Amino acid sequence: MARYRYPVPPSHEITPRELYAQRRRFMKQAAVVLGAAALPGLFPGSALAWRDRVSDVAPGRFNTDEALTDRETATSYNNFFEFGTGKEDPKRHAQQLRTDPWSVRIEGEVDRPGVYTLEDILKPHDLEERIYRLRCVEAWSMVIPWVGFPLGDLLRRFEPTSRARFVEFETLHDPEQMPGQRRDILDWPYREGLRLDEAMHPLTLLAVGMYGEVLPNQNGAPLRLVVPWKYGFKSIKSIVAIRLVEDQPVGSWEASQPREYGFYANVNPNVRHPRWHQATERRLGERGRRRTLMFNGYEEQVAALYTGMDLEKHF
Repeated sequence: MARYRYPVPPSHEITPRELYAQRRRFMKQAAVVLGAAALPGLFPGSALAWRDRVSDVAPGRFNTDEALTDRETATSYNNFFEFGTGKEDPKRHAQQLRTDPWSVRIEGEVDRPGVYTLEDILKPHDLEERIYRLRCVEAWSMVIPWVGFPLGDLLRRFEPTSRARFVEFETLHDPEQMPGQRRDILDWPYREGLRLDEAMHPLTLLAVGMYGEVLPNQNGAPLRLVVPWKYGFKSIKSIVAIRLVEDQPVGSWEASQPREYGFYANVNPNVRHPRWHQATERRLGERGRRRTLMFNGYEEQVAALYTGMDLEKHF
């Protein structure tokens, strides 16, 4: 099957390297967990103090009361093809990724485009810090306490125009740091997209941490998407660009294998994958398999987004 190739933009539309490189430092020291410069009050006292409080956080609006996946499992068993196709490859190879400094390009149908440092994006007076215990599904499932904030809170700051209908995301492309990008696994850089109303839903998160600590490199540091009612490949990692567009974008896996990976990728036990059934899932840390829930258990919160749609056609 012929693979979709992303169009190469003309040179005048490419952000100059020297502009992209103008990024301020986010963390003051490697040992400081999301230091007070970026998120004062998020980690009171120390990383250890916050980690001790994770299990005591009162259930929030979307929190699940299911048992958390073991932290070592959640940070050691990952899909992040930029660092290799094996589940242990990301932890092994991602430590060489430099996440400080970091910046994100805000582009497309917005009134306030630009290149913003991570510190700009995480300004505490603009964004509410929260902790979420959410179920996440790939070829397996986990329950992870994410530290982050709703993506919609950020998008509103950049004032989407009336033409914005979708949001496209892009991962860092740097084969020197990401050895998996030296192989033609996908058409790099990795891209994903959401409909604008999906992106604005309060369950759609930008995560900067997990288990009360800074997000590990292998889990998508320093900034990743979390869309808990969709399969994991939609939750793009190490984001360097957020682009609001009028036309539906093509995600990397959708481009590579469109019969298997649709644009929506909603967790739906009624849709049969070409190579396996999705009616059950394997929860890491448990024996056997469990029944897959519609929208990964978030049906009450998100089903209205798809009213009138054929979810077997729009998979």
